[in-house]
Amino acid sequence: MGGWCRRLWQRADTLSGWCWAVWLAPLFAGCLALAMGQDDNWDLHNYHLYNPFALLNGKIGYDLAPGQWQSYFNPTLDLLYYGLVMHLPAPVAGFLMGVLHGLNFPLLAAIGRRLLPPDAAGRPRYGLSLLLALAGCLGPAYLSEMGNTMGDNLTALCVLGALLLMLRQSLPLAAPAAALVWPLLAGLLAGFGTGLKLTNASYALALCLALLAVPGSWGLRLRAAFVFGLAVLAGIALSSGHWFWRMWEVFGNPLFPQFNQLFQGELAAPLGIGDTGWLPRSWRERLLWPFIFTFDPRRVSELMLRNPLMPLLYLAVLALAADVLRRGWQAEGKAHGRPAAAGPLLTPQARLLLTFIGVAYLIWLNLFSIYRYLVPLELLAPLLFWLLARRLTRGAGRSVAALLLLLAALPLYSSGSWGHARWTWRAFDVQVPTFSQPEQSMVVTVHGDPPMGWLVPFFPQRLAFVALGSGFPESPAFRARVDAMLAARSGPKYVMLQTDRHPPHVPRSAAETDQARQRSADALQAAAGKLAGYGLGVEGAACRDYPAWVGSTSWTYRMCPVFRQASGAAAGAAP
Repeated sequence: MGGWCRRLWQRADTLSGWCWAVWLAPLFAGCLALAMGQDDNWDLHNYHLYNPFALLNGKIGYDLAPGQWQSYFNPTLDLLYYGLVMHLPAPVAGFLMGVLHGLNFPLLAAIGRRLLPPDAAGRPRYGLSLLLALAGCLGPAYLSEMGNTMGDNLTALCVLGALLLMLRQSLPLAAPAAALVWPLLAGLLAGFGTGLKLTNASYALALCLALLAVPGSWGLRLRAAFVFGLAVLAGIALSSGHWFWRMWEVFGNPLFPQFNQLFQGELAAPLGIGDTGWLPRSWRERLLWPFIFTFDPRRVSELMLRNPLMPLLYLAVLALAADVLRRGWQAEGKAHGRPAAAGPLLTPQARLLLTFIGVAYLIWLNLFSIYRYLVPLELLAPLLFWLLARRLTRGAGRSVAALLLLLAALPLYSSGSWGHARWTWRAFDVQVPTFSQPEQSMVVTVHGDPPMGWLVPFFPQRLAFVALGSGFPESPAFRARVDAMLAARSGPKYVMLQTDRHPPHVPRSAAETDQARQRSADALQAAAGKLAGYGLGVEGAACRDYPAWVGSTSWTYRMCPVFRQASGAAAGAAP
């Protein structure tokens, strides 16, 4: 076994072995996505399928928030999955999504080649760059999203690609022309990723500020950062300018319904929307946050995404800061006869990486603290830890890399899943009732969990969908729009309810069947209570259930006719 591992390492530690590894890794990621199964996560049920459908079929403004307030996220990123899953067999689409996510491995390996110093013989560390890239790709957040639609793995390609372009920059900054080309290209890519998923703005800002930390004159550094910032804006315009303009035209707010306290779009309440429940609760927690969320992952995620490398990396950064201060003190005392410290310093490229990761972490800490938004930093963490270990211990080799690989593998069995189903040939299958005049009918939903936006693409295009009381910040104008839609349609109206989720081939006991019926009755009663606030009643006796599937998992839904109540019946109800 030892001889086989030695031969494998010798092969990987060559240029040809490196090339083979970086091209095979995405194919392996595709196979891993196949093994994990059909994507069945909450966000997919809510808006990842609905949003691209709405963009391509003229449903923006025609429907009202069937995917809750997330209905108005930029759907450009989701067009890829929507196109794959609607035109290809589901396993093929899943494999291709996994391959795309697996492209993070070649980018990590290329970044490692740029940053890792040569070995004692002066040869590039091909094998070590592969080992550290593998350790990064074993992170729990990255693996939990393999092949799915949540977007963090896919937009990490833009973040890592922008970082790699920055590392191609000659450092220290010297010639003005050379100081502009790579920041321009990197900024375009970082901005493109930011437009696709706005949480990546933290990485774009961190890369911009990292340019100020590289060696060179202040004039060149400021010029490079300015060019990078302008390029980020151009990249955002490329990937999301069309969507911002559409939101402005339809709703009067380019980020609708977010930041509506600034833009005052009439269909949403004038308030900001943000998920601040994950943030640290005190300065003490901020200082100890990597330790807190490692021991209690539920503070930063719904899943047990535990990565033991994060607190170790935090300690290494603190140790580096202490060592830099010690060196400064010794350098100051050299004039008084004290010997100065010796040992390797971080290269300018490594300083850029350290600054980027440090700034991005601080922004994440104070804005989000949602662990899956850390995917790019999780991927880069083993590489940075190795560089810091080498700097602090005056040398680090394969033993430290092997330790990092072991640490990265520890959370494999605790990362969990955002939701998967067994594969079928078609990713989604929905039985839809018949509508004689869909343009005259309307469907409302009243529950946000489980969400039902994913069902909408399978209904007639001219059928209007409206979500009521399900998390969207409704305004009086929103209520008036709903009333106008109800009055303008002469056909039947329905409320759609999610009644049951049931994996295949799992028989139910009589008690479980009774519990499912009770849950359905409770859901109907809760829906009737909410709809009463909008002047609507439910014909409970006329409800009918319809089957729907994500992969092989059944998601039964219920359609119940609704009617306009007399004005007096709803007068005392509040929405």
